Amino acid sequence: MSRLISLWVSAVLGIAAADSVAALEDRWNVVLLMAEDMSPRIGPYGDSVAHTPNLNRLASEGTRYTHAFTTAGVCAPSRAAILMGVHQNHWGAGHMRAYGDGGYVAVPPPNWKAFPELLRAAGYYVVNNGKTDYQMGTTLGGAYGGPESIWDEPRAEDWRGRPDGQPFFAYISFLTTHESQVWPTWDLTSFTKIAMAFLRIPTHWRWEDRTDPASILLPSYYPDTPTVRADLARHYNNIAVMDTQVGNVLQKLEDDGIADRTLVIFTSDHGDGLPRAKRWLYDSGIRVPLIVRWPGQAEPDAVAEELVSGVDLAPTILAAAGIEPPDWMEGRVFVGPNPGPEPPHVFAARDRINESLDRVRAVRDRRFKYVRHLIPDQPYVLDGAFRDQMPMMKELRSLAAEGKLDAVSSLWFRERRDAEELFDTDADPEETRNLARDPAYRHALTRMRSILDARLATKRDLGLLPESQLAERFWPDGKQPTTYAPRFERRNASIHIACDTPGASILWKRPSDAGWRLYTAPINVEGKTQIWAKAVRYGFKQSATVRL
Repeated sequence: MSRLISLWVSAVLGIAAADSVAALEDRWNVVLLMAEDMSPRIGPYGDSVAHTPNLNRLASEGTRYTHAFTTAGVCAPSRAAILMGVHQNHWGAGHMRAYGDGGYVAVPPPNWKAFPELLRAAGYYVVNNGKTDYQMGTTLGGAYGGPESIWDEPRAEDWRGRPDGQPFFAYISFLTTHESQVWPTWDLTSFTKIAMAFLRIPTHWRWEDRTDPASILLPSYYPDTPTVRADLARHYNNIAVMDTQVGNVLQKLEDDGIADRTLVIFTSDHGDGLPRAKRWLYDSGIRVPLIVRWPGQAEPDAVAEELVSGVDLAPTILAAAGIEPPDWMEGRVFVGPNPGPEPPHVFAARDRINESLDRVRAVRDRRFKYVRHLIPDQPYVLDGAFRDQMPMMKELRSLAAEGKLDAVSSLWFRERRDAEELFDTDADPEETRNLARDPAYRHALTRMRSILDARLATKRDLGLLPESQLAERFWPDGKQPTTYAPRFERRNASIHIACDTPGASILWKRPSDAGWRLYTAPINVEGKTQIWAKAVRYGFKQSATVRL
């Protein structure tokens, strides 16, 4: 890795090494396609209702993983784990929207860096198309955009702004399948709601003829009503539009002549954005599609049944770029020349969801799922103003209050939870039959319970702390720490930049530069010049900009 960094510094700063560009050009490009709020509800996974020709083609050219899971059933904690390659609860990012209802943002250990920043330090051009919701923004108001050091471009449509020959990593999210796009409402009371309404126009109108509500096979935990079918049909319509967007990205790779040098990963940040799916640790909330197209590495038109966790994406992408994953990452490389062994289990967690406190932990192997509710004396369905805007959720609440749900669909509306749940996902994929009290499954219960116990004993789960302690840990006295301004030191013909805040990332530029560069090595200078610099520690306020 150090040689790659030095070659990149040579290439970008123009200070020698004729083979530097060639060394970088030999690296794989990587595109991570991230659908939002979507279970494996697509053609490659046998869903005959879904209209997904582009994903069907991608799967035929790559490997489809059948047991891929996120670490949370909701976006920000899940994305936090994906970015760091570490379960969100092991660095305090488990509460949904920490900067909203919690009044703080997570601060990872100083030596940890998000994997896109590690790619950037190694010479990659790193872009995101706008969804940067991963719990460690530098300000409460700007939590979606920070820390600035992670991306060359945090809101770029694609990779085409990179210098010629530079390898790239593009993180492209698709809002189209987000929960909010299922709501057929047209609230024009604010700029944000007007924008959201216009986003719905192509999905609710253009694709309305794609999905016949009568053709949908409903899960047993939903009542069969026109409202439920209409919302699911709209979700399928959104998936069809998302598939077209995926096709556009894949076509750009073809048009640029780089498809055969690009690793493409398609997945989702968690399961369906629907009731009893999103925010929950049932498979409907954490089981996701995962398709990998990697010429020469991932078998085409293949199926892999091994367990894959969201924390595995970071080390896998780093390894594909020729970078050794750091030891502190919990994930493993799951595809490529040197994949790691399949883990026997994957883990997931649910903590505070916006305004509602909760604490749930889960462990899953290929067959069994064990769920532990650490606050069982409360209903399954807690307050959720954002979620409750969905028509089917409103109807479910109404039917539950009137006692009109059947035995299965009413399970989620119980006023007290089972402290433990055990599901045989082979026999009961919808997880509606709790086997925790069944003597025939006592051995499975004991085994899965002990696995979670060992996990909680050996891995510090910060979500088990009162959130007030967590906030104080990160922001003492309720005040966000500020990164120290960087310091310059001139040594002969080079400029060294340092920061006294442990773990701070340093950005620098000359007045003529279009954007900020990530500082990785001393800057060679000749004659008079001006250099600007600033620094940021994840979770801290960014420093002031200083000039030399």
